[in-house]
Amino acid sequence: MNTRPLAVFGGTFDPIHIGHLTVAWEAAELLDAEVRLMPANVPPHRASPQASPAERVAMLRAALAGQSRLVLDARELERDGPSYTIDTLRELRAEQGERPLVLLLGADAFAGLPNWNHWRELFDFAHIGVLSRPGVEAARPAALADEVAARRVEDVSALRAQPCGKLIELAVTPLEISATRIRELLAVGRDPRYLLPAGLFDDTGLLRAYRR
Repeated sequence: MNTRPLAVFGGTFDPIHIGHLTVAWEAAELLDAEVRLMPANVPPHRASPQASPAERVAMLRAALAGQSRLVLDARELERDGPSYTIDTLRELRAEQGERPLVLLLGADAFAGLPNWNHWRELFDFAHIGVLSRPGVEAARPAALADEVAARRVEDVSALRAQPCGKLIELAVTPLEISATRIRELLAVGRDPRYLLPAGLFDDTGLLRAYRR
């Protein structure tokens, strides 16, 4: 059995920015894991992306060039309808066997987990890694706190001992970068040079979806 975790980091990535890459890279190092960035087709809890699936894939490929720890997985773009995480984890579990899977979630997204489709079943397919700011803990609903109380582990080695079911807090360096703000800057002709990966500027056509 491959005990090196496979971690999943989802989002609209509209566009992919430095904040996404920073926390994904730190999580990969903390877990010693392969991290797959997984763009959503139709996100269930937010507006549809401005850029098309093909445009977002092109931006992700450019952003991830030159390294191998973070990789693109576009499977959710190939499914019709809302991109439910439970469906993705079921697919990955069928493919990966007993390999440890880790669903990476920001602290705010994790606090909203009870609003997700079949949220308790997520633990049947993966561990959850909460990407949190050191020393800061978001308020969590009672139902969520009760569900995870017995699942918490402190040592990442505990995630290698079984394929799913645990929760770990990963202290990362979240950058306060907003994809919404980046889209606004691009729409008025501004150049968010150091908010986006350099690869997106190497081909100016990659940002066409946001220019007016």
